[in-house]
Amino acid sequence: MDKFGIIGYPVQGSRSPELFREAYKNLRQADGTAYSYDLIEDPDFEKAWERFLADYKAVNVTSPFKEPAFARTRELAIRGKGLISGPAARIGATNLLVKTSEGIEAHNSDFGGILLSIADAYYPGILQAFMQEHGDRFLVKVHQFFRQNLKSLFLQRPQALVVGAGGAGRAAAVAAAELGFATALMNRSPEKAQALAGELPDYGFLVDSIADFKAALRECDLILYTLPVALPEITTLAVEDFAGEERYGMNARAGKIILEANYKTPAFAAAADRMEAAGCQYIPGKRWLLYQALTGYSLMTGLQPDLPAMVSVVGVSF
Repeated sequence: MDKFGIIGYPVQGSRSPELFREAYKNLRQADGTAYSYDLIEDPDFEKAWERFLADYKAVNVTSPFKEPAFARTRELAIRGKGLISGPAARIGATNLLVKTSEGIEAHNSDFGGILLSIADAYYPGILQAFMQEHGDRFLVKVHQFFRQNLKSLFLQRPQALVVGAGGAGRAAAVAAAELGFATALMNRSPEKAQALAGELPDYGFLVDSIADFKAALRECDLILYTLPVALPEITTLAVEDFAGEERYGMNARAGKIILEANYKTPAFAAAADRMEAAGCQYIPGKRWLLYQALTGYSLMTGLQPDLPAMVSVVGVSF
């Protein structure tokens, strides 16, 4: 029987076990056992890593272990005992480890979750249509479609703002740049944002001061907010701050798109009325959670999860 789970600290309260079990509730493993998913909570990364090696086929990885897990897998890859996917290599963090015949594979399903959330916001229904048409290659095809059609959405190159430079922020920055957005980074510790921009010069990341959050948000078309807490400036944002820019093409939108990682205590909840008044489209963290699970669980098990069943757990419209 293969075992699956999540490592991190803390992980109590994670929605992943419920999502995973619902996704595979109607399937059985080769030996007839049900698919199960455990919380592997330990403040010590080394202990959590050893539990993964000893007992589990694949694990999700959450804070604060995304970067240590990536570093450990990179060490294995150098010795020919591991592999790192392209998105994980660019992001420098992993949230998914899978044992294979070639060693430990590191993936980053946050990248896929963000990419799908953005694409589905601009092209509602694209996810279902591409899953049906392209099967397990739907993520690659969505990525290609969005890049190829960017100029039909915008008269000028669109701008994205990524707030936060941790594991989720790094994934958000790479996803936005890969979709074709001119991307600016900001973080409470500016050194982390500067370091990310320096590591990935081909993306041409700009680095803004966190003190300029309000002005930067107002100038951008897409905001990816990955901080675990709300910046005080969010309470001061007015309707006009959420209004759209004059860059939209044939698929005109009145307001911005804001995607937030935090689904437990969302920072923008208090601004919901102003976002709605501006025509701003808000993508909750639950949708990000849903889409990263959709791309990640299939890598863990080799089987596509039951998306409608997962939707019922997360409680977002689809």
